[in-house]
Amino acid sequence: MKVMQMLKVAMVVLFLFSGLIGCSTTPPVAPMDDQAKVSQADMSQKAEVKGVDDSSMKGEAVPSHDAVAGLERIQFDFDQFTLSEDARRILGENAKYLNANGGTQVVIEGHCDERGSDEYNLALGESRALAAKNYLVSLGIDAKRLSVISYGEEKPLVSGSTEEAWAQNRRAEFKAVN
Repeated sequence: MKVMQMLKVAMVVLFLFSGLIGCSTTPPVAPMDDQAKVSQADMSQKAEVKGVDDSSMKGEAVPSHDAVAGLERIQFDFDQFTLSEDARRILGENAKYLNANGGTQVVIEGHCDERGSDEYNLALGESRALAAKNYLVSLGIDAKRLSVISYGEEKPLVSGSTEEAWAQNRRAEFKAVN
């Protein structure tokens, strides 16, 4: 009888550990410059947007956000979340706009092209949005005014499976919070 109880306990423990092992994921890794480093804590941080829940990460309905006039989108290289010189220049201009418009609350949306798994693209999109947010914060923008969300490949700017379309879909966009 005691052997049966021990066997049951062992089975439960194995079941729980197998579930933990199966949930392990590795975020995308890309080289980073000193100004755009995203910490591991930021990588694992869940996107927090007022009124948006986990269903938004699955492509379901989310509150509408309008593009903020005066804030330009930035582009990324394939499989990267490192900010290019052009992206830093654009973010510098965006920071000037945000400093001049102190009440503006912004959601930074991370987007990817269609290549890669859904999970990978969601993580990469979040890394892109966080890189943009962290750079804006380094330029003096209050982090409380900036939220991030990843849409992965779910909201392409341009349809098509060409390098030109993919390049336009690898981006971070800035939207006003309603």
